[in-house]
Amino acid sequence: MSYPIPSKMWQRVSIVILFLLIPSVGIAILRQSATVAVPANQTPASSTPKTSILPNHPDYQALQALIQQYSCVVPVQNFGTLPVTRTEFATVLNACVSRSNELIATDPKIVTPADMKILQRLQSEFAPELATLKSPIEELEARNPITPNQPTRERTQTESSRKTQAVPTAPPLSIPSGSSVQDRVANRANMPKLQSGTIGRVAPEPQTDSRFNTENYNRIEDNPFHRVGNDPLSTFSIDVDTASYSNVRRFITQGELPPKDAVRIEELINYFTYNYPQPKGDAYGGQSQRPFSVTTEVAAAPWNPQHKLVQVGLQGKRLESKTLPPSNLVFLIDVSGSMDDPDKLPLVQQSLKLLVNQLRPEDRVSLVVYAGNAGLVLPATPGSQKSTILAAIDRLKAGGSTAGGQGIELAYKIAKESFLKSGNNRVILATDGDFNVGVSSDGDLTRLIEQKREQGIFLTVLGFGTGNYKDGKMGQLADKGNGNYAYIDTLLEAKKVLVNDLRGTLFTIAKDVKIQVEFNPAKVQAYRLIGYENRLLQNQDFNDDKKDAGDIGAGHSVTALYEIIPTGTKSDVKLPEIDPLRYQRSGETASDTAGNELMQVKLRYKLPQDSTSQLITQTIQDDDLRTDQIPSTNLRFAAAVATFGMVLRDSEYKGDASYDLVMKLATQGKGEDQEGYRGEFIRLVEQSRGLITRK
Repeated sequence: MSYPIPSKMWQRVSIVILFLLIPSVGIAILRQSATVAVPANQTPASSTPKTSILPNHPDYQALQALIQQYSCVVPVQNFGTLPVTRTEFATVLNACVSRSNELIATDPKIVTPADMKILQRLQSEFAPELATLKSPIEELEARNPITPNQPTRERTQTESSRKTQAVPTAPPLSIPSGSSVQDRVANRANMPKLQSGTIGRVAPEPQTDSRFNTENYNRIEDNPFHRVGNDPLSTFSIDVDTASYSNVRRFITQGELPPKDAVRIEELINYFTYNYPQPKGDAYGGQSQRPFSVTTEVAAAPWNPQHKLVQVGLQGKRLESKTLPPSNLVFLIDVSGSMDDPDKLPLVQQSLKLLVNQLRPEDRVSLVVYAGNAGLVLPATPGSQKSTILAAIDRLKAGGSTAGGQGIELAYKIAKESFLKSGNNRVILATDGDFNVGVSSDGDLTRLIEQKREQGIFLTVLGFGTGNYKDGKMGQLADKGNGNYAYIDTLLEAKKVLVNDLRGTLFTIAKDVKIQVEFNPAKVQAYRLIGYENRLLQNQDFNDDKKDAGDIGAGHSVTALYEIIPTGTKSDVKLPEIDPLRYQRSGETASDTAGNELMQVKLRYKLPQDSTSQLITQTIQDDDLRTDQIPSTNLRFAAAVATFGMVLRDSEYKGDASYDLVMKLATQGKGEDQEGYRGEFIRLVEQSRGLITRK
């Protein structure tokens, strides 16, 4: 049966095919018109065809060296000898990132840390071009979307011409390519999705598009100031999660500011390591041998110099590989239809391969999947059989609904069957958090996880993807499972979590860690804890060993910041109006016994195998702050990140906080920065400031 084909439609297709068949001519024309050399870090003029980057530019030479080092495919003719536009440069950079991702998935050591930093820097500098880089398929779909009622023959011819010219955007190392969330919603809402590897076939409407903007974040209300005279105790659970930082980074690199409730300031701060001293003694030793050290510091609050900033830092003991117990790991992978996106299941597979490459012969790995029904893909397999484990990961395919509860039940069952009495028993859940079938209520899931936690099986949660991401639910599950929660937006982030921070991610050295601070009313008028809003505890919970709290992994550093208003200071912050207490001890009486003490810090923790907590007590003196006193790089950088969080949240307590202040503090506190994470933070702040300027 034949169908009439509108003449205008043929004209559009013919013109599009003509342009696709002569890409080299278009590039040549652009090069001939390129007469102005502009530094690579300038973005406002990057969209004009006349802007070019010369072969002697440092960025050009750096990318050329990476191409030669890693045999990257170059999609732009004569790259290396002729000037290129910023868009052409971004196209070549995208190809080199794709090649690097392939190599990292095979062996994390192939791409050197120095070259990774170069790729990260280039991606940051060319973020606008990468963010708008589209394949010819996407360009054609935007101009001439295929409808389900379009004749089959016409669909086949049009899609075939598109597919022959498709150059997909590579999964990025640190800057995801693609437009903003809102743009993608608008562009995808009315167009079918072409499946990779198919020609002439229209895939059914993906379910993820209809739920594309259903990301969920629990509401956060900034901790307020408390008057010491009425409320002298502050109690909370420590937190080593880092998901909020990488998720915030994802929003900013896509060209938009994150939702306020996605910004958890303590997770931003604890994404970074700090130069705290190592504890003395054995991490698994007795009461006199602590698994972590405690470091404190006091300085003026940068955003309100009338106030003081108090830093409490914990440093977990680093463990050598030879002292690590064997691991019994169960990978629990969401393979439901919602995971059928490049930044979801494919990135999960690449990420887990990095972890598999770190396994030892005494370690065991099992693989459980869930999508409608849960199933065992790989029984417990020794870490020496890496090829078997990697092959099982490669076979994973997405499709179906999500039986999250059933999957967790099966994963814990497998973990119990392979339980190592003196080892590290852990379920590692990789998902976008979209639990919609089975044991789906938060209450049922958390009760199940709490029960298994008491049996010595902990839970680590790795979040992936965008659109229907359920941040609140995943954070809650990790908290109840004595584990940590990370969001993985790139393969480099996977390397940080599962390779660089592997010991801290998998090996707990102290559990149920709580902090309780008592402030001296003679020295402190009011205080507020910065962040940790969802980690607050009742004061009586501090001495209750049945009360769950946070855990510290090997090598983890944990930082908490208090902003305090000294007694006698007339602050511009409005404090709660509470009548003075009649029978409590006055500040003058307290000063007689407390001397120059500003506050007392108490910590409770349990060793991994214990059920009874141990106590650490330490006081902080109120040393007079001289105007020439310089805070440590630890405090300055932590203050920079806290300031950034308050600006993003538009906190009512931000005072004089601004992007300029963040940049100043971060630059001063950058320190050695061997892994380049602090440098990346500075670039992220610059991008955020650019978003505000454009708005």
